[in-house]
Amino acid sequence: MGQLAAYDLAKQMCKYAKLKWHCRRGMRELDLLLERFLESQYDALTDSDKERFSQLLEEPNGRLVGWILEGGEPDVEYREFVSRIRAYR
Repeated sequence: MGQLAAYDLAKQMCKYAKLKWHCRRGMRELDLLLERFLESQYDALTDSDKERFSQLLEEPNGRLVGWILEGGEPDVEYREFVSRIRAYR
Protein backbone atom coordinates (compact mmCIF):
# COMPACT_ATOMS: atom_id res chain seq x y z
CA MET A 1 0.00 0.00 0.00
CA GLY A 2 1.41 3.36 -0.99
CA GLN A 3 1.64 6.34 1.32
CA LEU A 4 -1.26 8.11 -0.38
CA ALA A 5 -3.50 5.06 -0.08
CA ALA A 6 -2.52 4.62 3.57
CA TYR A 7 -3.26 8.30 4.22
CA ASP A 8 -6.68 8.02 2.54
CA LEU A 9 -7.50 4.92 4.58
CA ALA A 10 -6.47 6.64 7.81
CA LYS A 11 -8.53 9.68 6.89
CA GLN A 12 -11.61 7.51 6.21
CA MET A 13 -11.13 5.66 9.51
CA CYS A 14 -10.93 8.98 11.35
CA LYS A 15 -14.15 10.20 9.70
CA TYR A 16 -15.88 6.95 10.65
CA ALA A 17 -14.71 7.21 14.27
CA LYS A 18 -15.93 10.81 14.43
CA LEU A 19 -19.35 9.82 13.06
CA LYS A 20 -19.56 6.93 15.52
CA TRP A 21 -18.87 9.34 18.36
CA HIS A 22 -21.58 11.72 17.06
CA CYS A 23 -24.05 8.81 17.03
CA ARG A 24 -23.84 8.84 20.82
CA ARG A 25 -26.62 11.20 21.79
CA GLY A 26 -27.18 10.18 25.41
CA MET A 27 -30.48 8.47 24.62
CA ARG A 28 -29.98 4.72 24.44
CA GLU A 29 -32.63 3.87 21.84
CA LEU A 30 -31.51 6.66 19.53
CA ASP A 31 -27.83 5.80 20.06
CA LEU A 32 -28.44 2.17 19.12
CA LEU A 33 -30.37 3.01 15.97
CA LEU A 34 -27.80 5.50 14.75
CA GLU A 35 -24.86 3.22 15.54
CA ARG A 36 -26.51 0.20 13.88
CA PHE A 37 -27.18 2.24 10.78
CA LEU A 38 -23.61 3.52 10.69
CA GLU A 39 -22.06 0.09 11.22
CA SER A 40 -24.18 -1.68 8.62
CA GLN A 41 -24.55 1.00 5.95
CA TYR A 42 -21.53 3.31 6.06
CA ASP A 43 -19.37 1.42 3.57
CA ALA A 44 -22.21 1.32 1.03
CA LEU A 45 -22.90 5.07 1.22
CA THR A 46 -21.70 7.42 -1.48
CA ASP A 47 -19.47 10.31 -0.44
CA SER A 48 -22.41 12.71 -0.69
CA ASP A 49 -24.55 10.36 1.44
CA LYS A 50 -21.79 10.19 4.04
CA GLU A 51 -21.73 13.99 4.14
CA ARG A 52 -25.53 14.11 4.45
CA PHE A 53 -25.45 11.63 7.34
CA SER A 54 -22.79 13.75 9.03
CA GLN A 55 -25.03 16.80 8.61
CA LEU A 56 -27.98 14.89 10.04
CA LEU A 57 -25.94 14.15 13.16
CA GLU A 58 -25.41 17.89 13.64
CA GLU A 59 -29.14 18.33 14.26
CA PRO A 60 -30.27 18.83 17.88
CA ASN A 61 -31.35 15.76 19.85
CA GLY A 62 -34.95 16.94 20.05
CA ARG A 63 -35.27 17.03 16.28
CA LEU A 64 -33.65 13.62 15.83
CA VAL A 65 -35.89 12.06 18.48
CA GLY A 66 -38.96 13.58 16.84
CA TRP A 67 -37.97 12.46 13.38
CA ILE A 68 -36.59 9.00 14.13
CA LEU A 69 -38.34 7.75 17.26
CA GLU A 70 -41.62 9.65 17.25
CA GLY A 71 -42.37 9.47 13.53
CA GLY A 72 -42.21 13.21 12.89
CA GLU A 73 -41.76 14.57 9.38
CA PRO A 74 -38.07 15.37 8.83
CA ASP A 75 -36.72 18.18 6.71
CA VAL A 76 -36.69 17.29 3.01
CA GLU A 77 -32.93 16.79 2.81
CA TYR A 78 -33.02 14.17 5.59
CA ARG A 79 -36.13 12.17 4.66
CA GLU A 80 -34.25 9.34 2.96
CA PHE A 81 -31.83 8.85 5.84
CA VAL A 82 -34.50 9.08 8.49
CA SER A 83 -36.61 6.41 6.76
CA ARG A 84 -33.55 4.18 6.36
CA ILE A 85 -32.62 4.63 10.03
CA ARG A 86 -36.20 3.93 11.14
CA ALA A 87 -35.92 0.56 9.38
CA TYR A 88 -33.47 -0.51 12.12
CA ARG A 89 -36.05 -0.21 14.90
